[in-house]
Amino acid sequence: MKDTAWRISVRGMRIALYGVVGMALLYGVFSLVVRPSLDRNWSPDMQVLAHATFDGDLVHVTNIRNNDYTSTTTYEARYYDKTFDLSKIESVWYMVEPFSDAKAGAAHTLVSFGFEDGEYLAISAEIRREVGEEFSPIRGLFRQYELVYVVADERDVIKLRSNYRKDPVYLYPVTATKEQMRTLFVSMLTRANTLGEKPEFYNTLTNTCTTNIVRHVNEIAPRFIPLSYKVLLPEYSDELAYRIGLLDATHSLEELRALYQINDRALRFADDEAFSLRIRGK
Repeated sequence: MKDTAWRISVRGMRIALYGVVGMALLYGVFSLVVRPSLDRNWSPDMQVLAHATFDGDLVHVTNIRNNDYTSTTTYEARYYDKTFDLSKIESVWYMVEPFSDAKAGAAHTLVSFGFEDGEYLAISAEIRREVGEEFSPIRGLFRQYELVYVVADERDVIKLRSNYRKDPVYLYPVTATKEQMRTLFVSMLTRANTLGEKPEFYNTLTNTCTTNIVRHVNEIAPRFIPLSYKVLLPEYSDELAYRIGLLDATHSLEELRALYQINDRALRFADDEAFSLRIRGK
């Protein structure tokens, strides 16, 4: 009886192993056949990509997105160009947008950079949607969406989330040196350029808004951000950022969330040209 049970157990293990190997082979073939592309029927807000040109301390960014929204799905697609002086970078901000209509843990994150002249530039890793396409985390596991770095005005990517999607939006100042801010800014714009030439697929587990931010930060400080489920469930990523010292430690996390939730100010100053300053209470 023991010998029979042992054989059945070994047979079951072999079947399971063959199944795993078979699935891995199928996925490998699938990966060779399904390739990322720069040429699809993109949604209007995803058709034009930003590009950065570096010249010493100066960075010239073309096609900064600044959509004028009237709802979450209706907008006028607009763009502008601007030159930024790296020597005048003075702040970096981490935005967390927990999704109101999704399961706990789901959220979008992005990084924004502030300069001495009161200008801000946001960089957001997202799926590059095609016309009529909507995001599904399950589809995101199977090479269905290209990844894009949206380089945008905060009146676009932040106001869309706070004023039209009506999601809670937290915009935290990050503790960093000017050199670290500069390195992060250049790193993210360089990757935006690369994705504009060599497309990649988004992946719900390994290539998301938050995992990309983690990679950029860890380029500056290797292994600074540890492996954590809070990266895969980015609603809780501010907890991780707080624990490792990226956020102001003189307040509790609950106090920081109260201080830096910007929804009320975003609604009040929706049409203000100084929107970015106003949502920061300036």
